[in-house]
Amino acid sequence: MSKAFTPVAFIVLALFALAPAVVAWAPFEQTMGLVQKIFYYHVPSAMLMFISAFVCGIASAVYLFKRSAAADRLALAAGELVVLFGLIVMVTGPLWGRKAWGVWWQWDAKLTSALLLWMIFIAYLMVRRFGGPGSEKLGGAMAVFGMANVPFVYVSSMYWRTLHPAPTVVPTLQPGMRGAFYFCVTAFVGLYVLLLTVRRRIGEHEAEVERLHLALED
Repeated sequence: MSKAFTPVAFIVLALFALAPAVVAWAPFEQTMGLVQKIFYYHVPSAMLMFISAFVCGIASAVYLFKRSAAADRLALAAGELVVLFGLIVMVTGPLWGRKAWGVWWQWDAKLTSALLLWMIFIAYLMVRRFGGPGSEKLGGAMAVFGMANVPFVYVSSMYWRTLHPAPTVVPTLQPGMRGAFYFCVTAFVGLYVLLLTVRRRIGEHEAEVERLHLALED
């Protein structure tokens, strides 16, 4: 692991320790009040779910074309993080929606497509875990398909009437809200980088153990 890993980890932990205070000090939204503060966790998680889907899809495409084991390990690590940050989105979204809209869930284009994207990557992980020989190729194709759904999820609230607002909220935030939002984004991005790095390294060690095991059998 890089020498920079430990100080970066401490910085990320400090950011997350300070995040509740930063969010608490941010101004209240006039209409939704306190419940709007879920925004500071929900939106960064959604951003990282999308980014991780692209990382997984691109790395999977590299693996499919070049048979790069390193790209496949990166894809698997990113796929797991799509599911992790997607879970945060799927929990915080209904909690926010229940107070803001009066319903936990609505089968509109935005919410349904986000759920579908999350389920695609759950299926990707299940294929990778239980698919047997050739699961890397099938999983890679699924990851590319999942990645292709990200733009649809992003623009769905622009072209269809949905409860979910269009992705134009951040530029209109008040100065106090904007600072708190970018603080939380920084914390979540730092966490994402750390988790991706650790999971990729674990994959490298697993591959080395498997190589040694096969060498002993020979």
